[in-house]
Amino acid sequence: MTRPLTRAAALLLAIGFLSCARAQEITVMISGGFSAALDSLAPAYERETGNTLNIIHGPSMGNSPEAIPRRLADGQKADAAIMVGYALDKLVEQGAMAPGSRTELADSRIGAVVRSGAPAPDISTVPRLRAALLQAKSIAYSDSASGRYVESRLFTTLGIEAQVKGKAKMIEKTPVASAVAGGKYQIGFQQVSELLPVKGAHFIGRIPEQVQYVTRFAGAVVKGAAHQSEARQLLAWLASPAAQASVKRSGLDPVTAAADTSR
Repeated sequence: MTRPLTRAAALLLAIGFLSCARAQEITVMISGGFSAALDSLAPAYERETGNTLNIIHGPSMGNSPEAIPRRLADGQKADAAIMVGYALDKLVEQGAMAPGSRTELADSRIGAVVRSGAPAPDISTVPRLRAALLQAKSIAYSDSASGRYVESRLFTTLGIEAQVKGKAKMIEKTPVASAVAGGKYQIGFQQVSELLPVKGAHFIGRIPEQVQYVTRFAGAVVKGAAHQSEARQLLAWLASPAAQASVKRSGLDPVTAAADTSR
């Protein structure tokens, strides 16, 4: 067992996970940005607690049948939801989440990929990012919070909205890196944690901090959930320093008070 997971095991013991008389199945609805982190941590959680995780994937927003708000509104059962922070806030306001259960988990930044083996443009500065976008034959971005920022703010901030209008496209449901890996687009932008796991795509870096958009991911217990105590403990563990080591490896950043999530 690695050192971070040893610490995680100690935390699980400290907060009383192992006091459960019998194993429980904890259902978690989760959006893409935190999915890789939870997938990597799930075996340790299940091994140490005896509980199992039933992970249901879906967007943080929108009205598609897969979207987390829609699933909950339709009466689908879950114990916890992990999603974009401001989308979670709406569910809290609507009374769909248990009061006081929101837990801050990670910050997510936007990065870019090209197809594996293709030339990798330099996007390390704002002028170089601008040049790369102007030179690209096609551009893909997600239908999530990061993609909406790229479409509504980034292109405008860079002064290239008119120039990229005909070659930039929002990709729905499909991961942006998959579309780039398949050769449909020359360069793609999405949250780093969603780009890294895709084979056939080469991660070229994050966009410069001056034009970066930080998406906060947070979790909360679903109001009336069957396993509220276990769900709270799971969220506390995911927010712990021990678990955050794996969260960081997935491409996310530790939560900081200075992170700008307002753009």
